[in-house]
Amino acid sequence: MTTGVALPLHHRIDGTVQLAREAHEAGLRSAWFGQTFAYDSPSLAAIVGREAPGLHVGTAAIPVFGRHPLLVSSQAQTAQAATGGRYHLGLALGTRELTETGFGLPYERPIRRLREFLTALRQLVETGSADFHGELLTATTPLSAAVPGAEPPVPILVAAMGPQALRVSGELADGILPYLAGPRALAEHIVPAVTAAAEAAGRPAPRIVAFVPGVVTADAEAVRETATEALAFYERFPSYQRVIELSGGSRAADLAVIGDEEAVAAEVRRYRDAGATEVVFTTTELAGEADRLRTWKLLGELAAG
Repeated sequence: MTTGVALPLHHRIDGTVQLAREAHEAGLRSAWFGQTFAYDSPSLAAIVGREAPGLHVGTAAIPVFGRHPLLVSSQAQTAQAATGGRYHLGLALGTRELTETGFGLPYERPIRRLREFLTALRQLVETGSADFHGELLTATTPLSAAVPGAEPPVPILVAAMGPQALRVSGELADGILPYLAGPRALAEHIVPAVTAAAEAAGRPAPRIVAFVPGVVTADAEAVRETATEALAFYERFPSYQRVIELSGGSRAADLAVIGDEEAVAAEVRRYRDAGATEVVFTTTELAGEADRLRTWKLLGELAAG
């Protein structure tokens, strides 16, 4: 079982680099960065990966709306070359609200767009060229799109949890990045669906990188109250509502792993038993610096076996 953390995006770059170094020193294997309307996540990952040698870095996740496979390929390959092969690219469907409000684009046929985006992108990162003409996207390379040193080919993962997105991801991606999907949802719905799609496409077993809000703390009740407020944003979206319900919860905070070392370690093992190949904790700073360090220490110990 490998473990990692999602680093917050409200620090200056030097502060983020320092946090990544602390994560590596604690024994964590990876640091991940979200993609909002602020930092460019692949650029940040490239900087952090060079400044924290040995730490894997990833994006979780870049929405396919408002982007083009040629540009994302350039970003991802550059990060891969900069980090010596330690970059992991995550993609997402995004949401109707943010897509239409932010980009002024209609949120139409998202699954078709994901399929075409992945098809073109895989050609680009594996061969440095593409000749793809789809219904929604075109990607051709009159000039080489290969970045020297971008080896091995960038792993492509998708923040997929719904049946159609899981099918496409199993066929065309290297794994998935489920969030707020508890062990029950993973074991009964998500892992079987994406694994079956990969097998049918003749692809290797997919990586299941489970993103989990979690904190090791002595004051679980107070921290859960804070988590309820902090995670309520996700309850606005049908995709998260569905996976929370499949996990046996009613609120997003029901999926937060909060408690002492023994309780949190037991929950991490439940994710592993449900099929997660990697567990990445998010919002570890929710209860303050002391509990963040305590959380990272435990995750590093779990990674060490």
